[in-house]
Parts: sequence; C-alpha cells; structure tokens
Amino acid sequence: MNVADSERLSSALGSVGFEESEDIRNSNISIVNSCVVRQSSEDKVTAKVDQLTIEKRKNQEKIIVLMGCMVGPKTNNLEARFPDVDLFLQPQNYEPLIQLLYEKKGIDKEGCLSNLDVKPRISSFVPVSHGCDKFCAFCIIPYRRGREISREIPVVVDEVKKLASNGVKEITLLGQNVDSYGYDLPEDLTLADLFESLHEIDNIERIRFLTSHPIDMDIRIINSIASLPKVCESINLPFQSGSNNILQTMRRGYSREEYIELINIIRDKIPNVAMSADVIVGFCGESESDFEDTIDLIEEIKFDKLHTAIYSERPGTIAQRKMKDDVKMSDKQRRYKTLNDIQEKIQGEINSKLLGQISEVMIEGKRREKTFGRNRHDKIIYTNTSELKEGDIVDVKIDYAGPWAMKGEVINL
Repeated sequence: MNVADSERLSSALGSVGFEESEDIRNSNISIVNSCVVRQSSEDKVTAKVDQLTIEKRKNQEKIIVLMGCMVGPKTNNLEARFPDVDLFLQPQNYEPLIQLLYEKKGIDKEGCLSNLDVKPRISSFVPVSHGCDKFCAFCIIPYRRGREISREIPVVVDEVKKLASNGVKEITLLGQNVDSYGYDLPEDLTLADLFESLHEIDNIERIRFLTSHPIDMDIRIINSIASLPKVCESINLPFQSGSNNILQTMRRGYSREEYIELINIIRDKIPNVAMSADVIVGFCGESESDFEDTIDLIEEIKFDKLHTAIYSERPGTIAQRKMKDDVKMSDKQRRYKTLNDIQEKIQGEINSKLLGQISEVMIEGKRREKTFGRNRHDKIIYTNTSELKEGDIVDVKIDYAGPWAMKGEVINL
C-alpha cells in the first residue's frame, strides 16, 4: 500500500514538472513515506528524518514531508519530535502537500491532483479500499489508516482504463483488508463485482489482489476467481497462528478449524490455486504447544509461499496495552528459523512438480543479466533468453525448480 501511495504521488508531482532526485539529501523536496507494521520500520523512518534535518539546517529552503502510517489524526507529538519537518501527511491525504507546493513553488494544484492515478508501467498497484475495521491485537494499522472506506467501482474502473492506455498489463488491487471491499458502499457490492467490472477492460491481462482476511473471503469472491480468466489463481490468506488459543488472543475472529475448512473450499472451487499466507511467531503467551499447532497447520495445508514474522510490540496496539510480550527472543528466533526451514522444504516439493511443465510468464525485467517474470501463481521464473522485453507474455518450459525461483526455456518466442 505504501508503494502504491508513493507511486501515485510521484506520478502527480512528475506531471507538473518535478523530477525524481537520486540524492534525497540534496533534493528540494524530500518525502519520507513511513511504515509502522514493525518497530524496526519506524526506527528506519526516524533515522532518515534525522538525517534530512541535518541537511535542512544547512539549507532552509529544503522541504521535508513525513507521510504514511506514522502520521495519525493528531500530529502534536510528531511536531515536537521533528520540529524541522514542514508537513505531516496522513495516508492518501495528498492535498496539504499540493497546497504547500502551490504556495512555495507556484505549481498548478488542479493539474497535480488530476494525475494522482497515472503511473505508466507494465504492472501497477491500484488501491481500492483504505483502512481496516478488524483491530487485531498486534496491529496498529486501524489506528493510523482509519476505518474501511471503499472507492466506488466506476472510479476504480476509470483509473485502470487510464493505466491500460499507458501500457499497464497487470494490476494488483490493494486494501488492508481487500476482501471486505464494498461493505461500506450503499449497494450490495463485493470484491467479486469489482473483479467483473475490471475484467472487461481491454489490454489488462492479469488481475491480482492483496491482502485478504479469512472472515471476509466469501463464496462470491472464490467463485469469481474460479470463473474469470484474468483473475490470477493466487491467494494470500494470512492465518497468523495455528493455535486456537493464540488466534483468540490475537482477536482474529476465526478458529484453525474454520481456516482449514476455508482452504478446502477454495481448493475445491479452484483446483490449481496457489495459496500463500502470513504467520507471526512468538506472540504474547505463545507456548511450545501453540507453536506445534502452527507447524501442524503449515504441514497440513502446504502453502506455496509463507511470510513469517517475529512478533514485536507496537505502541498503541491492544497487545502492547493489555498483554505481556513474554516469549524470549531466543525462542522467537528459533521458531522463526524452524518455520522457514519447514516452508523451504514444502516449497521445494511443490515447485518440483512443475519440472517439465509449461508456465505462462509475464516478463518484468532483468536480474543479474537474466530475464525474469512471474507466472499466474506469482512464482518467479527466469528464462534462457535476453531477447524479451518488459510486458511480453511467453510460455516457458520449466527445466529447473528450486524453492525460491525457477528457470526454463521459452517455447514461443
């Protein structure tokens, strides 16, 4: 979501004459987009702002902006903490920055704001909802990004049409809880209705979406993924813990049994689906038995990808206010390594089944002089040729399949 916010703002500023600087210290305007999912992320933001403050004291004309999840409705504490920052922007609220630049630089306000949704590239993020109503015990996002607000379908469709006209072939629909899209709109609309509307747009080849919540992944969404060719058969469905005790403490709103049942429904409706998930180790009160429940769930479901995080306290969350972070760091790190080792083996087994198979790959670019892209299941695949360009869609016969990436021969160049 932060990447999408940065891209939209960058596009808008570029449309009225600003150019991206390679040197943030010597730029006229330095915008720091903050993430607060983990304490380490916020610490990096603080260090960056402190660095920019030193540069501003050498050049008072420099403008420093702090935006993103670190900025809540009230900025008194931030203003006292960072007195040299010119502006604090809440997520998606770009207008105060445009006003400031209008006053100091004389930019065309209307021209800038009208280009917030244009970013010409092959693959692009499209925010479709903002905020979250779930208030999980470990998460600060609802307090920083606010309650869930969905963008109207015609607005999203218009933005995607503009992206398509600029060469975008793949879009990823974003929301803190994208499955609850439409619940706040007056009509009876869901993410499935948005899929159907976007599916009709010419030149858009693939539609992805992030991030889902098990409570809101309903049968209409599942059926639309199964029936709409442009919607990729790749679902990220965080479970966070395999223990019912910890799920209850986390305030996730479902049990491990309900989660497994949902996975079975998805796989029944979409037989070739690739499932990925998020999990937290070392949450407050997590015992060895609770951790074993998480291992059992991972080994039973066998995810294509698993994003593992070590729990750390976030000031202002329910967990920080009402619970004790009582799992030793050494235990957290051991559990983290154990899960990643198990998942690496699972991914290797899953990917090995693709040896000799043909996979449709959309080329994204080059790494270490090798052309690569992703298939519909969001798996990275390197090719045997350098003749491809970004946006090409080719069939690749897999001749190597590791747990983290694959490579193969292009058969329809």
